[in-house]
Formats: sequence, structure tokens, C-alpha cells
Amino acid sequence: MNVADIAKKIHREPAEIIKKLFMLGVMVNQNQALDKDTIELLATDYGMEPQEKIQVDIADIDKFFEPEELNPDTLVSRPPVVTIMGHVDHGKTSLLDYLIGINVVSGEAGGITQHIRAYKIDKDGRSVTFVDTPGHEAFTEMRARGANVTDIAVLVVAADDGIMPQTEEAISHAKAADVPIVVALNKIDLEGVDANRVMTQLTEHQLTPSEWGGDVEVVPTSAITGQGMDDLLETLLTIAELNEYSANPDRNALGVCLESEQQGDRGVVAKLVVQNGTLRVGDIVVCGPTYGRVRAMSNTLTNEPMTEAGPSTPVSVMGLESPPGAGDRFHVLEDIGDAREIAATRADASSRQSLSGKTTAVSFEGFQAMLLDGRLGQTDEKVKLNVIIRADVKGSLEAIDKELTKFEHPEVEIKVLQRSVGGITLADVTLASASDAVILGFNVIPDEQARQLADERDVQIRRYEVIYKLADDIKAMIEGRLKPEERIVELGRALVKQVFSISRVGTIAGCYVAHGSIQRGCRIRVNRDGRTIGDYGLDSLRRIKEDVKEVPRGMECGIRLQGFNDVKQDDVLEAYRIEEVARTLD
Repeated sequence: MNVADIAKKIHREPAEIIKKLFMLGVMVNQNQALDKDTIELLATDYGMEPQEKIQVDIADIDKFFEPEELNPDTLVSRPPVVTIMGHVDHGKTSLLDYLIGINVVSGEAGGITQHIRAYKIDKDGRSVTFVDTPGHEAFTEMRARGANVTDIAVLVVAADDGIMPQTEEAISHAKAADVPIVVALNKIDLEGVDANRVMTQLTEHQLTPSEWGGDVEVVPTSAITGQGMDDLLETLLTIAELNEYSANPDRNALGVCLESEQQGDRGVVAKLVVQNGTLRVGDIVVCGPTYGRVRAMSNTLTNEPMTEAGPSTPVSVMGLESPPGAGDRFHVLEDIGDAREIAATRADASSRQSLSGKTTAVSFEGFQAMLLDGRLGQTDEKVKLNVIIRADVKGSLEAIDKELTKFEHPEVEIKVLQRSVGGITLADVTLASASDAVILGFNVIPDEQARQLADERDVQIRRYEVIYKLADDIKAMIEGRLKPEERIVELGRALVKQVFSISRVGTIAGCYVAHGSIQRGCRIRVNRDGRTIGDYGLDSLRRIKEDVKEVPRGMECGIRLQGFNDVKQDDVLEAYRIEEVARTLD
């Protein structure tokens, strides 16, 4: 802190602070930053106790809050956040309207959802938060954000239509979010619907119904008659109990912004979902590149004023300086200065990124470089390769699937986020960008919008006309992700005949090479009395006072080891090197 800041904190004039510091032997001006010791000295003189402030890493503030979440003693059960997903006009919003008792769909243009909405409802003393996402292809990005904040995804499938293109996209986003999926088989009240046909389609997309031996709950519903609504709620609450969703309501709030807008006299209104902690009126919030103090909050369902919002609660908030971006995370801080600094830093970083026009993405060629840089393959966890596959016909998809099954490996998993027939679309690029995936196109091309977005976000689209070329590239990509195998190559053994101690140099072992050779850059195992007493690097290798690269069998040499000067006569020095061998799937 500088003198001016301290003066403001303790309600004194800067001149008084400067004078007092002068009397204490410290010469400063009011804008000069003071070190910790000086501040403590000044505080003590004024009879105050300074408290050191925790420094927040503004470059990665999200990680700053994570350690507190790991303490089980502070966690309590929270309502599940459930996202409604599916194809346009399959009844998502109508189904949700029935559950919460309102009529949102009548107010939407064309009767389809144009915006993300979130509502919290109560059922027999238990709560569920629903996030309603647009179903039309033009709103794929909104649907992706909905999946990212959810605990459970409800996939609404019309019993008379079955699985449609946007249904497939919704499945991909839900799988990419790695959350449980519940299928609401809607419009079951219509005549002539074939539920078994839809069940079969679900199985083809790796969503096997529980009644067919799988793990996906399928609940027949009707947004008109209310059939199956209670069963759907009960299924969601049961899954929530099994997964034990929890949060700490006593900490500062954090969560996600779903949408924001500028509303006339009300100013910026942001629709937030609190994921942890409790958000209160008066809290200082930083959300993406903006910040502010919460002036007012209201219920997203009833618009009634609220003073606080706990975990899993959606809320409309006023008070931010500017509209945050949809999908931006928010945090509550104690100091408005910290919030301002973080927001400014993020805004500056966002501006630089916009000027560059590029973002970090994944490509086939980049996998090996990432591995060498230590960004991949450094843990024992299985590494996933995310791909999106587009092909000209169904038969091609089946052939590609068959090829991919040949590449199973305990360290690498190919995760197909989406496989479908048709050209590469804007939605494919959006999903690839959000999940670090590569798009594989077989006898298909991207449309112009998809091509432009792929260029902007640096998403790689690889096109093939021969299936074996695609298979070869997948194999090369996987082999690039395998950790190299370490192999010990024995080089030779040397017997220590005499030991020399040289000042400023250390201990030199006079050796006779009895087997193989001793090479510069190798490792040395020191063996004594039948056991290894240490393993050291070779510091120098000399023969007749000259540095040499190698001393073969039958020759004498001088060896100095790195960090070891206790070499004894009759020790056996074993030379070896470690080679990294690229691994293949063969």
C-alpha cells in the first residue's frame, strides 16, 4: 500500500502519515509504496494491528477458491441443477412449463425458446433447479453453456419424431459435460407413437435404456396431460441423492452467468446460477471482465426481491458495471479494489486475444509437441482424444467405428463426441472448440460459416476420401500420446584400481575397463561388496590426461562422478544409459 491508501484507511491526512514516518526515520511521499515492515511499524505506532491480505492470482482466480471446496466438514446437500435439452419443437419448454406452473412458451417468437432460462422449484420439501436451453441449431452455443453448468441432463425426445439432428447435438454436449442423462420420452399421449423405435434409436447413440439393461432412465411424459411428470421429478431427485451433490453455503459465492442484458433504468441485469456459497445483496462480484456491487437480486421465476441466494439457486442480479459474457464465472471478493483490478486485467487479456484473432486449439500435429512440452501424458490417468466424425452415408460411419475399435489402449481413449451423416456444420465447430476436439470429415466438406468459425477458433478439420488414411492418422495421433518407454542399456563395467584425491577437483577413480565400454554422458552404478551403494552421473572421463568420449574394454581411464567422492579401491563401476523408445500400438 502507498501512503495515500493508508491515510484513507485510518482516516488521517497523508501529510500526517509522512511526518510520522519521517520521525520514525523513513522518508517517503504520498504515492510511494510501503513495504510490509514499514506498514507494521506505522500500524503499531497508531495502536493498530495489521492483517496481511491474501494475494489473489488474477490470472487464474478460479483456482484460488478450489481448496476450500475439498473440506467435507463444510459441505451440505444442495439441489441438483438439471438442464433440459433436445430438438426444436419436441416440447422442452412446454414440459418445464407444466412442472413449474407457468407459460413461457406462449411468449416466445415462433413458439420456440430463444434464451436460456433457469428456475428453481420445490417438490415435497426438496428442490430442483432447471435450466431451459434453446433447441434450434442456431442456439448450439447456448445449449453448450447449459450443459457446462448442469448436474443432470434431461434429453427431451418426441415419441412421434424420435431422434433428430439437434437431439444428436444435445446428446454430444451432455456427454462432453460428463453428466448423467435422463430421457423424457415426450408426447407419449399422441396416437400411433412407437416407443420401442425411439428406444432403439437411443441405443444406437450409446444411450441404452435401463429397462433394456442399460443405465439411462427413460420416462414417458406428456406436457399436455401431465403423464409421467411426477415420475420424472422423482427420477431426478433419486439421481441427485445417489450422486450426493453438495456445497458450502457459508463461503463467498461463486457460480456462472447464463445471460446478461442492459435494461433501461435498471441498468445491467445478469442471470446467474450460484454453484457454491451464498450470494447476498451488497456483495462485491467479479464476473469475467466486469465487476460491481450487488444492488438488488430477484427470483428468476416470480421476480420477487431476494436478499440472498444459496447453492444451486438461479437469480437475476443488478449492479455490475457492464454485461458479463454468457458462460463467465463469477466470484465474490472482499475488496472492491481487487475486483476492479481482476476485471481490468481480464478485459485487457480479452482485448489482446480479440486482436490476435486466435485461440489455443488442438490439432493432430500439436499432440506430439504438447507431449514433449510436458502438457500431456504426465500423469497415470488415461488420456482422451476427442473427435467429431462426419461422413457422407451411414455405412461410412459404421466402417469408421469399426476401424476405431482397433485402437484400444490402456493409456489412451478415443472419445467420439458426435458421429453423424452430412456436411460439417457451425454446431460441429462450436462443440469442437469447447471440448478441444478434432473434426474428421469423410467425403464431406464444411459449409462456409463452419469454415470461417474454424479459422477464427483455430479448430482443425481433417477431410478424407480413403478410410485407411483416416485410420492411419488416428493411429499416428494415439502413438504420439503414448508415453515413451524407458529402456536401460548396459554399456560396460570398470574396476577401480586406485583412488586419487585432488584439491579443487575432488576424487578421481583410476579404473580398468573390464567389459564393454565407458561413455561420456552415461550413468554410473557404484557396486561395493556385492551390492549397489549409489547411482551417479558421470562428471568427467579422461585417458592419459585428455578428455575422451569413450574408453573401450582393456583400457585404463580416470573417472570422476557427480556429487560422490567416496570411491574405494576394488569398487565396480557399472556404466549404463537410459533410452526412450517410441511406443506403437503394434
